[in-house]
Amino acid sequence: MKKIVLAISVGLSSVLSFAHDFDSHQGPNFSVPEIGGGIGLIDQQKEKMIGEKVYRQVQNQFPVVQDPWLQDQFMGVFTRILSQTQLGRPIGLVVIKDPQINAFAVPGGLFALNSGLITSSKNLDEVAGVMAHEIAHVSQRHYSRSKEAFKGQGLLALAGIIVGAALASQADGDVGGAIMMGTQAALLDRQLSYSRNQEREADRIGMQFMYGSGFNPQSMADFFETMDRATTKVSFLPDFWLTHPLTSERMSEARLRANQFPAVKSKSDQQDFDVIKWHTAVLSNQTNENQLKAIANHRNFAGVLALSEFYLRQGDYALAQQQMNIAKTLEPNHSLLHLIQTDIYLGQHKYDAALQTILAKQRVIPENRASSYKLAEVYIRKNQPKEAEKLVNKFVLNNPRDVLGWQLLQQAANLDKDNPMRTINVLRYRAEVQFWNGAEEGAIKSLLHAQRLAKGNVSMTSTIDARLKTMQSDRQLKI
Repeated sequence: MKKIVLAISVGLSSVLSFAHDFDSHQGPNFSVPEIGGGIGLIDQQKEKMIGEKVYRQVQNQFPVVQDPWLQDQFMGVFTRILSQTQLGRPIGLVVIKDPQINAFAVPGGLFALNSGLITSSKNLDEVAGVMAHEIAHVSQRHYSRSKEAFKGQGLLALAGIIVGAALASQADGDVGGAIMMGTQAALLDRQLSYSRNQEREADRIGMQFMYGSGFNPQSMADFFETMDRATTKVSFLPDFWLTHPLTSERMSEARLRANQFPAVKSKSDQQDFDVIKWHTAVLSNQTNENQLKAIANHRNFAGVLALSEFYLRQGDYALAQQQMNIAKTLEPNHSLLHLIQTDIYLGQHKYDAALQTILAKQRVIPENRASSYKLAEVYIRKNQPKEAEKLVNKFVLNNPRDVLGWQLLQQAANLDKDNPMRTINVLRYRAEVQFWNGAEEGAIKSLLHAQRLAKGNVSMTSTIDARLKTMQSDRQLKI
């Protein structure tokens, strides 16, 4: 059975539509051990390089869907939790299209969670609990602190396992199962699974991160119980409990720890999470028309909006608009509603209506990546490339791993026929798309072509030369 990855590369400048100000909580007097960079067997710069390499390999091996709105939601959670740590800026956050409950974090700042984790959660605090637990593993440098971590090559081995899992996802039947068994065996054999003491430490510190960022530590214990009740399904990545031993003792300890914190009233609106949950279900094909209809028939906003998106993805714009009209009577100002309405208009080539819909929203929150990228898409469809480029440039400068941003810039550059640097810019932007999608050799070829065309332009040649040198160096890192 083939599995597909929904990967999301994110920028910290994204703004959550639901993110409200929250008070800094002063919880019980627990201490978080400070782990210096010198303690780990892998220095932080190497961790970042390997994290980026894994990110590119995941992008390369699996079909990837970019959804800026969903990125905004989870990056907001990620940022809140990271504010409690000394970790640097993350590489990216990845949502894997897989019904299995699972998540993992790679040192250097790559975080991944399965769509099944999101759709199995009852609220945002439960998702935050898993994220906080994984972030605690990274903040305490559990990979590189382990003496058994491949003599300092633990991350490279993890990268190999992830890429090996990609091969399993592309195989069917017994072959795919055999490959997956091999990667799981390698994972256990080389002791990348966490020790029980490290799990307890991640639970304890993760709860402190949750409390400090305004999430309810009880939700971590709640979700452990959900995991324990879950029926194991076939998955291309190892089960969460395979690498994170989940025992009755650990669940009891987690509940006892959570009880030590003062009660926390969730800052997250349940309807907002329901919208995230059903949006994820539609994107990951974990729902169907009948299920969505059953929810929408109760005039549930999340269900109605998800059903509208479901019809949009089916190409049935009339039914999509019908549900959209209902959604507007329930929650007319929701940010995702405007994005879906814009897509419905774009699907029908109603470009002026699409522009009017998204422009009003983008002007209110110009720093929001989702609305800005949707507006850029509309400008490209209306053959206004310079307007699109202005919108996107600030985001890719802030996050050079933003594949969707580079794709939009490539499309805009291709339309800019009056620009004498048109072909060179198309090649440069295409190289970035290829590179961050893991097609490193193709990216270097695109830049070499741009380099030949830019001969005589000192400034452009210097820019291309510098980027080419970096790409060639990064490509040498083997996994």
